[in-house]
Amino acid sequence: MASQLQREIDKLRKSVLTLGALVEEQLRLTFEVVRTHDVETAARVVDGDLEIDLMEIDVEEDCLKLLALYQPVASDLRMIIAVVKINTTLERVGDLAVNVARHAADMASHERPGLTFDLRNLIDKAQCMFSAALDSLMKGDADLARDVVAADDEVDDLDDELNRELRAAMRDHPEWVDGLMSLLYISRYIERLADHATNIAEDVVYVIDGEIPRHHVKRQAAEARQRSGGEA
Repeated sequence: MASQLQREIDKLRKSVLTLGALVEEQLRLTFEVVRTHDVETAARVVDGDLEIDLMEIDVEEDCLKLLALYQPVASDLRMIIAVVKINTTLERVGDLAVNVARHAADMASHERPGLTFDLRNLIDKAQCMFSAALDSLMKGDADLARDVVAADDEVDDLDDELNRELRAAMRDHPEWVDGLMSLLYISRYIERLADHATNIAEDVVYVIDGEIPRHHVKRQAAEARQRSGGEA
């Protein structure tokens, strides 16, 4: 039974990686829309979301079947739990891709801002984080997963900086407000993409090492507050 369970888990892992590759292609098309504002490419992204949704349902059902049939424990259980969470995260990234594509395509009908904003750097870093998170799952590489988690702060800083620039531009150029608002939404969605990549990476660490990095950070913060309160 153990060998059969392992074969089923290997199939499950391949399925979620296949879903990840599909989502990654969606992101590639989405960021092409950000660059070109092409309505037809945006429509391809929207249409492609159905395949992601259906695959996400299939993977979740496979996870539930394994839990019911084999009642796995230890590392096998961690892997199935992680796949359930990663599967949901990938579906959400697919939704983000649709939202970004729609806003980027919508900019074609608005007056374009006559200013340059460094959206490319934010996109590149978030895409790299997402790809690295999937690679860490494929390779079973906890160190690579931790690198993804550590990179999230840099994306947050870039998003904050871009948000300040966009809001300042709105005040100075109200005639561009519609296009600037679309850029603001796109920036926020890309920051969420980085958050989702971080979640995937944390799930990989959980599978390999049995720990959840964000829980460790929260526990340290809570203990620090307790010590501070005790000293007071």
